[in-house]
Amino acid sequence: MSRSFEEIKKRKSRADEPRPPRPPRVRSPPVRRRPGIPQETERNGAQNGPVDRAARILVVEDDDNVRFVTVAALRLGLFDVEEVASGRDALRRLDEPATVPDLVVLDVMLPDLDGFEVCRCMRSDGIDVPIVFLTARDATEDRLRGLTIGGDDYLTKPFSVEELVARVQVILRRVGKERRAKALTAGDVELDDDARVVRKAGVEVPLSPTEYKLLRFLMRNAGKAMSRGQILDHVWDYDFDGESTVVETFVSSLRKKLEDDGRRLIHTVRGVGYRLQADTR
Repeated sequence: MSRSFEEIKKRKSRADEPRPPRPPRVRSPPVRRRPGIPQETERNGAQNGPVDRAARILVVEDDDNVRFVTVAALRLGLFDVEEVASGRDALRRLDEPATVPDLVVLDVMLPDLDGFEVCRCMRSDGIDVPIVFLTARDATEDRLRGLTIGGDDYLTKPFSVEELVARVQVILRRVGKERRAKALTAGDVELDDDARVVRKAGVEVPLSPTEYKLLRFLMRNAGKAMSRGQILDHVWDYDFDGESTVVETFVSSLRKKLEDDGRRLIHTVRGVGYRLQADTR
């Protein structure tokens, strides 16, 4: 059936009228994989599915500009980044096992403890997270020192932030997954750093935060005689200036809680300090 000219004209005029804008289409954001970290499963309401946890990076740098650029680049790389400006602040932060970072970007020339000393303290305290050194020192002996005392990589300033992000990703892939502290055991005593729980013969033993730190330090150095000075340095935040008898007080408390079966766990080393070693008698 043919349409009249007037009908066609009306239809065309209606087609030429401006139309109200369409509401924007809302799309779900794409799932972005976190670099170097495997997927985990988490319950979310009635749905189950894989989710990602960003790798935690601790940046230790005293130069405000360098720290800002480094942190910004790592966050753009989808990392969860924290920042501190001194060696002692870094060691205090690393003493929190519940949120231990997966990698540390560590400046060498810091205002208090230099990066090499921070690395040495970390390794002696059993903290084995990967370390990437940042420094203006490019001498071969400095590189060798940083790598031999426990560093995983060494980047000299000025550096490319893209290269830093790439090196961090490579290290995390090599590690395979975030390095969480493994359970430490001595006899029938177990310290689970992930859960921050101490068990004796499978039964949880309540400890104060300082008792926990002391036991963890001794267990990480099991079999070694640790001096009172070393214990004060590592358990009381590296700058304790109180009475040294505090060590004896807390050791006595741990013994009461963990040695009730008559077997010695924490041994006194005369003239030195203490050694943790399970008594198998």
